[in-house]
Amino acid sequence: MSLRHALLGLLSERPASGYDLLKRFETSLATAWPATQSQIYTELTKLAAGGLITVAAEGPRGRKEYAIADEGLAELRHWLTETTPQRNTRSDILLRVFFLGVLEPEQARAYLTGLVEMSERGHEELCRLEESIDWGDDDLSVYGRIALEYGLRFNAMRREWAEWAAGQIGS
Repeated sequence: MSLRHALLGLLSERPASGYDLLKRFETSLATAWPATQSQIYTELTKLAAGGLITVAAEGPRGRKEYAIADEGLAELRHWLTETTPQRNTRSDILLRVFFLGVLEPEQARAYLTGLVEMSERGHEELCRLEESIDWGDDDLSVYGRIALEYGLRFNAMRREWAEWAAGQIGS
């Protein structure tokens, strides 16, 4: 996924300013694809220059509200239907697991216990996020809940795996 497609997706729901998009990002997409304020504003400028979004309204202090253009909606649909999602091929977590043998067994178990704790924190963060959102019947709410469930299940799986893995390490 790219930031470009994330912004087009958010704008497909409704027009928004850069600030509004940043806030929506923080409460919906940040766990899947984090982005900073400067990255979002830079990408909005590129999308506008490319004709994929338009400035729908301008307000005080240079505030701009962006709307998705027909070309942007076509790009988003193309990305969703015609491109294959990139498989996450790099995992810092698993790369470390491959080399835990260079540590003492208690250090290796401690690393895996840390993954259990990381997974529990991730689960708790997603639960807080779920409770903080005013869910509606709009597409972003429906599919956002589906994505959030993925995160909850992923954290549960990683926790269970790390507990199992820690048990596999001898004394």
